[in-house]
Amino acid sequence: MAKEKGRKLIAQNKKARHDYHILDTYECGLVLMGTEVKSLRQGRASLADGFVQIDDHEAWLHNVHVPEYSQGTWTNHSARRKRKLLLHRVEIDKLESKSQETGHTIVPLALYFKDGRAKVEIALAKGKKEYDKRQTLREKQDRREADRAMSAARRRQRA
Repeated sequence: MAKEKGRKLIAQNKKARHDYHILDTYECGLVLMGTEVKSLRQGRASLADGFVQIDDHEAWLHNVHVPEYSQGTWTNHSARRKRKLLLHRVEIDKLESKSQETGHTIVPLALYFKDGRAKVEIALAKGKKEYDKRQTLREKQDRREADRAMSAARRRQRA
């Protein structure tokens, strides 16, 4: 059987980029059960309410919804169980110290397969205020309008 290559996205947390200022990102592995892997291969997962907590120098992923595998038996996993993250000790220590600062949290950004192995991209983030969110939306809208105007000008120029 040929080995998988590349990156296959399973789930993405777009709301996290809207609600938080992303300070630093990390890629880490996951400790999963067999039925969880099969469910993820079907492309079924949700990172919407997920967060990372560090307990006893170990990183744990909480509230990520991986639905039960439809062909699973009594060995099926629970959908919202906490899952251990695989990180280097130095990274865990850095995340632990930074996350204890006021306003900082660790959120999952993406869940994907990389060369056949399940990975999660987590980020050290700081919560945005309501006016920051409005400012971000305004900048995004302004950028979009500028791009539209420039492409329209290019089209008129060609014609």
